[in-house]
Amino acid sequence: MKIKNLISRSLILFFAIGLVLPAFAQKNTISYWRANDKNGINVFETTKDNDGSSDNFGVKIGGHFAQQFQALENENSGATSVYELKPGFNLATANLNIDAQLADGVRLNLVTYLSSRHHPEAWVKGGYIQFDKLPFIKGDMFSKLMESTTIKIGHMEVNYGDAHFRRTDNGNAMYNPFVGNYILDAFNTEIGGEIYYHTPSGLMFMLGLTGGEINGNVGVARTDSLDNRAKKNPSVIGKIAYDKQINADTRLRISGSMYQTGSSSANHIYDGDRGGSRYYLVMVPPGSRAGDRGIFPSGRYNPGFSDKVMAIQGNVFLKYKMVETFLTYESGSGRAHAEAETRDISQIGAEVILRFGADENFFVGGRYNTVTADDISGTEVTIDRTQLGLGWFPINSLLLKAEYVTQNYKDFPTGSILEDGKFSGFMIEAVVGF
Repeated sequence: MKIKNLISRSLILFFAIGLVLPAFAQKNTISYWRANDKNGINVFETTKDNDGSSDNFGVKIGGHFAQQFQALENENSGATSVYELKPGFNLATANLNIDAQLADGVRLNLVTYLSSRHHPEAWVKGGYIQFDKLPFIKGDMFSKLMESTTIKIGHMEVNYGDAHFRRTDNGNAMYNPFVGNYILDAFNTEIGGEIYYHTPSGLMFMLGLTGGEINGNVGVARTDSLDNRAKKNPSVIGKIAYDKQINADTRLRISGSMYQTGSSSANHIYDGDRGGSRYYLVMVPPGSRAGDRGIFPSGRYNPGFSDKVMAIQGNVFLKYKMVETFLTYESGSGRAHAEAETRDISQIGAEVILRFGADENFFVGGRYNTVTADDISGTEVTIDRTQLGLGWFPINSLLLKAEYVTQNYKDFPTGSILEDGKFSGFMIEAVVGF
């Protein structure tokens, strides 16, 4: 009852703010911005195209809401049995999005999770300030420089890879053509900054530097690691992307990213999503609760690189007429604090989406995803997943989608709950974004 009341109060506050501030909630007051609805699909980094910049202060109150019906089954051959699943509704999730135009070419973004799988109470995901102009610094040199440069500073989602632009982020499932995210889900919020340089040819270069951890931390580094080697080193993120509308029918984007930290007290690049997986309670022990620590990412794989990480991700996005293809290759190595040597991991993902109908309001598609990893148990393991999905946008701010998913766990050690594991079944999801 307590959780239900918290969610109800959060949702009431969510809509009340939108009613109290109607004068500020004007889309055209926010520049260099990704739309919260269908118009935000296939948007990666914001470009240097001015889409409504103003000298006037303005605020847009928006949000995302998602609800799923789950009908999955799971099984294994391990010594520990898995949770017995029955069809039913998952916890509804919601995001409150606040975007403010602070000055010409200067905007602020703040996202609050009103309800999520790991935290049923409201709490802040993160926020940042983005500078596409520097109106408070006079001079032609800076004005000319900012014609091609973007600066982001804050406690924000790090821009590693392109897959995170298409993933579900708690209540925001508007940009994901499927219900679940990737098995190896690179996502984290870290404190730092990113600098972007855009060229007229479609090339973009990005360099970022963060504190390397999900939280701010002014204490000493942890002392329980092997040889006391865990230090609080920064994370370095780099990206090169080519994004071009070749002609009226064809758009091509190719990108390469890297993420590196020499050591960390607690790095979370592969388990930083506090919103949780959409596949509730799959492959977990009986008696688990959906929001329990270690349970809420069910269906994903966390390699446990809590100390040292080096990862690269390459992506290709091609849209030709109604057919959309998105490819991902990821390779990484890292270790936990008590490990002497690093372990390796790799991931392949391939999506094909057909969008059709008036304004491409319908879509069908498939995704294949596989991960091979040197598991912390000492064995090489493989996980593969196939997703088949379809969706419909009745209006730009509403998405209905369905998915069939099957996932297999191979070569996990004897006695592991994931030994010969498998889950499969159907998911239905309704999403609102405005």
